Amino acid sequence: MGKNRYDVKRGHFENIEGDKLKKLMKQKFGEVKEKEDKLIVENQGAISNLEVWTEGRTGLWVDLEMDQDVDGDVAAETVSIWNDFLREATGFTAKKRKKRAKKKAKEK
Repeated sequence: MGKNRYDVKRGHFENIEGDKLKKLMKQKFGEVKEKEDKLIVENQGAISNLEVWTEGRTGLWVDLEMDQDVDGDVAAETVSIWNDFLREATGFTAKKRKKRAKKKAKEK
């Protein structure tokens, strides 16, 4: 999937500031490592490598690599967990994130 920036809903950043983002990632993905200002998850479900960091109070950056060779059930479960994580981290549903991404692409 590569590197993407997700908007964080106004007033929602307080839910991921400080150690709260790391706690959310642990809850969703298990073991979380820290390197510089990034939180890292490795080899979890279909995720080979995931790096997450914040940008000010309005943006959440993710750099995600997925393992294409996993079982379909594992991939589906990972996508479900991933969408739950993004919903809780950004305050936006998958539908809203898609709509916002399309709008930003049109503006460019």
